[in-house]
Amino acid sequence: MTLDIRGSLKNTRKSKNAFVVVDELMANSIDAFLIRRAATDGDLSLEIKFSTKAQKTDLLGQECDLEIECVDNGCGFGPDQLKAFLTKDTSYKDDLSIPGIGNCKGAGRVQFFHHFSKLSVSSLYSENGEKYGVYLPVEEARKEIEESDFLIEPRDSGKIGTGVTLSGVLPKIRETIFTVQFVQEWFQAEALKQYVLFSALQRFVSLKEVLGNFRIAFESDFDGVRSNAILSASDIPERTSVHNLDIVHLEGDQTIHAPLTVTHYKLDESKYPLPKNVVGLCAKSAISEDITKRYLRSKSIENNAIQGFYHIILVEGPLLDEGVNEQRDGFDKIPRENGNADLFDGSPISFEDIYAKLDDKVQELLTPPDWSRDKIVSEVGHDFGVSEEMLSHSNTRVSFGDTPSSVAKRALKNLQEKVVDETASLLSMKEAIARLEPDSDDFRRKVDDLSWQFTASLKTVDMANLSQLVVRRSNMIEVLAMAVKELLRVQTDVQPGERKKNEALIHNIFFPMRKDSTEVSDHDVWLLSEEYHYYDYIASDKRLSQIKLGDELLFEEEIDERVDELLDRMSEENKAVRPDIALFHEEGAVVIVEFKAPGVSLDNHFGDLVEYATLLAAKSKGKLRKFYGYLIGDKINTARLGSFKPLPGAKGWFDTIDIREPETQVGIGQLYSELLYYDDVVERSRKRIGVYRERLKLPN
Repeated sequence: MTLDIRGSLKNTRKSKNAFVVVDELMANSIDAFLIRRAATDGDLSLEIKFSTKAQKTDLLGQECDLEIECVDNGCGFGPDQLKAFLTKDTSYKDDLSIPGIGNCKGAGRVQFFHHFSKLSVSSLYSENGEKYGVYLPVEEARKEIEESDFLIEPRDSGKIGTGVTLSGVLPKIRETIFTVQFVQEWFQAEALKQYVLFSALQRFVSLKEVLGNFRIAFESDFDGVRSNAILSASDIPERTSVHNLDIVHLEGDQTIHAPLTVTHYKLDESKYPLPKNVVGLCAKSAISEDITKRYLRSKSIENNAIQGFYHIILVEGPLLDEGVNEQRDGFDKIPRENGNADLFDGSPISFEDIYAKLDDKVQELLTPPDWSRDKIVSEVGHDFGVSEEMLSHSNTRVSFGDTPSSVAKRALKNLQEKVVDETASLLSMKEAIARLEPDSDDFRRKVDDLSWQFTASLKTVDMANLSQLVVRRSNMIEVLAMAVKELLRVQTDVQPGERKKNEALIHNIFFPMRKDSTEVSDHDVWLLSEEYHYYDYIASDKRLSQIKLGDELLFEEEIDERVDELLDRMSEENKAVRPDIALFHEEGAVVIVEFKAPGVSLDNHFGDLVEYATLLAAKSKGKLRKFYGYLIGDKINTARLGSFKPLPGAKGWFDTIDIREPETQVGIGQLYSELLYYDDVVERSRKRIGVYRERLKLPN
């Protein structure tokens, strides 16, 4: 008999479970004990000693080697066990008919060779009243193991049982799995005890009477730092609750049922300082897939006690026992979604069927009594613009362990998928319209059906787009509000002697400085008025002689020289600031926006708007006649406002005057002006966006 190690490594992939060697050593020791216990009349309790030794192997301490030894008081490595060890795909344990023993195919030992280059065995077994010692010496990188490699000799004394030692971590495993940090954190005695407790908990509970007053000792040595821990029968908790679920799958006219058992352990953190909460799918009483992240979506909740308790929720059933893969790190034989089962080998029941029943039960067990779904929903709406209606429309569940961010991401992803699906549906609908026959009997019914289909699709598209628009604009309003009050970090962190740039910051919120709409399409002039967002051309402190509306230049060639002369004639205070933003429309309308730094009085600058508008009108070849001017700041001397009148329902002032050609005084246009406070611009913007927030049912 020969175990072909290289062939086994080819045909059995490495388990995704980082603790697979720990699980396999423990499982084999328990199985060996159950075999011995079944053949023993007297009292016998399980005893296992699990030792780890790690040493850093390089000068920088970035790599370490690990040795693991597991010694048990099981049946020993007798002829039957030796034969099973050397036989891949063995059915040895299947035929023993011992309650609680783990059925297997012998793939576990292959995981030893996926992780370590050296394996040794030292054992003592009893047969016909005689004791025999069995020893497999260490050999680096074995290609195969034959029966003749084992040294077998009679023994006069010694304890029945087996010791297995693994050493020589493979380089790739040392780099990716058994790193220094991982070994130091998880292979010290107390951490291993806690891991074995929850990974084998269900088996310990089901075998509590058979295992007796068992004792598993853990010893660890990491670069000379030693620690010890004991896991005993008294550490095994009672079940908090057990629930039976009936998983149902509809296949045509046939209804298929599969029972699952959900066992819940709610453990006081002071007595059970576990590393995390666990929700696990089990196969043959051992966790084969950890699904905790499905229910506790943040690491902080997953890795800490929930209101003083750790939760272990284990899901079992014949469906999972039969569906687990060879490595026992997943359920490859159970399809993830309905309709994906293999025609001959796959299960008709999918994880879609399982989670349809399991999700509600797990959430019921995990959710603290004071947790509020409404609070999360409110925060999702306020922070991300995703309303409860959108959550419902996108089939997004909100459960304990969710954060506003995680809910928003799932909802928007679900909406995006619906948009894609429904956009494809709309394209199909266009083709369907082309095939309609107005003289057919069902013509109007088909039109009605297509109309409903179109309406449903628009709802998803509009909801996603409007939500993004509203949240973005709400954020821009808050940025503007903070900039006006000088609360942005770039404003509060100004060093002594450093020049403040408040005006420039505010300017860039509306429209980037020294750019135009041919360079920038993403701007926020809607903060002043929604209609300005759609003007044909927007410029910020740009040369005017090259501006075109349609195919023609808008201004006479000397326009830039005249603007420079205008700026030169202004007082020193005004000289540095030409009007910040100009918007042009083909219908002959111009919007002039000028921002003033905090503390600069707006009444001193109204004349600048008049003169600038006059120049633009005179040099535009008669194309520009309507001018809208905005001076925005935080200070106004009302005694100097002249003909300006208060804005209805607002804190600013407005006025309208005729624009005349300077020499002939012929009317060439009209200027409507507003003097506005920054705070009032913010407030007006909030009112406008409030209409959309109300439509989406978002909290304010």
